[in-house]
Amino acid sequence: MFDLDLWREILQSINKNRTRTILSGFTVLFAIMLFTILFGIINGFKNTFKEAFADDATNAIFINSGRTTKAYKGLQEGRRIQFENKDIDYIKDENGDKVEFITARIYKNVTATFRNEQNNYSVRAVHPDHQFLEKTLMNEGRYINQRDIDEETKVIIIGRLVEEDLFLKTKAIGKYLNLSGIQYKIVGTFSDEGNDNEERMIYMPVTTAQQVYGNNEYVDQINLSYNPKMDFDQAIAFSNSIEKKLKERFSIAPLDQSAVRVRNMAEATKNVNQMMVVLGILVLVIGLGTLIAGIVGISNIMIFIVKERTKEIGIRKALGAQPRSIISLIMIESILITAIAGYIGLLIGTGVLEAAGPSLEEYFIKDPSVQTSLVISATITLVMAGALAGYLPAKKASRIKPIVALRDD
Repeated sequence: MFDLDLWREILQSINKNRTRTILSGFTVLFAIMLFTILFGIINGFKNTFKEAFADDATNAIFINSGRTTKAYKGLQEGRRIQFENKDIDYIKDENGDKVEFITARIYKNVTATFRNEQNNYSVRAVHPDHQFLEKTLMNEGRYINQRDIDEETKVIIIGRLVEEDLFLKTKAIGKYLNLSGIQYKIVGTFSDEGNDNEERMIYMPVTTAQQVYGNNEYVDQINLSYNPKMDFDQAIAFSNSIEKKLKERFSIAPLDQSAVRVRNMAEATKNVNQMMVVLGILVLVIGLGTLIAGIVGISNIMIFIVKERTKEIGIRKALGAQPRSIISLIMIESILITAIAGYIGLLIGTGVLEAAGPSLEEYFIKDPSVQTSLVISATITLVMAGALAGYLPAKKASRIKPIVALRDD
């Protein structure tokens, strides 16, 4: 039952001893503020990595070619390694169901023109599987299909921002877009969760680009995803196997790191997860350490308060006050101070994150914030901390004999 007199007495005590109350709450306020800021920064790091990997499959493998840096089997260093369509077929044939999706990439820069609108964009010439590797989200129309590959059709898929840039008052689907002097029919528009650059991309069939821009079978990059059933070690072994086989295929020295480069997202994902776990533990240790220091601090102050009010407690007991009421009085005051100070610390920490958020992006901290679950957990922790900080002094106060308390100076 709500005891108005008890609360009135607690508030009067807090109001009468403002300096003491402020000092009591400051350590908890600072601890929760620091806790909130550190967790927000960790979340900012997570958001950065999440965005970086948002538009790629987490089981993707990227294969790039370059120039050899070592002489090998009578071949001179500096030799240019050029992938072709047959190398994609070779990887598929050699690895069977270990390959989930596979595509080539050819990069081109073009000037796109529609009526009076014109802008420069990047073109990626790809296979149909690229949609799943890049996690492309179709807004309208369709993606590149096998028929486009077989017939080298002059069709393109444009990003959401390309459509916004060039097709101001009309839909792009079905229209023809001039790419550096060649007309292509738009058969689809897409979105991408990566960033704006990804949505300013234009996709076309890889065979069309090979026929139009060189009449050859060259590809700039090979992307594939491994079978998701593979665990981390199997995935790493798989990408190492691909690299080894390609080096043998192109007569590249085994220790040559430039001629064929294989990047496995599994390794990057594992490294990021490990780093996040370490950072999380570090923040947890620092945050809890600070919080414990705050609890110890407020506990000490509560002991001092009990000492200061010893005579008052003695009078209360002499007038018949039960130990339970003495404990309640001190614990509620402790919980109230801790909860209010902690909540203010939470608000300040959240405010600091919100204010500093935009300027932190250059340090790879994006949208630093704390989750609702953390706020609820922090509130529960505050109540428990307040109860813990006040219990021992309150218990000690309840055991004071009235005659001893009245003699206290």
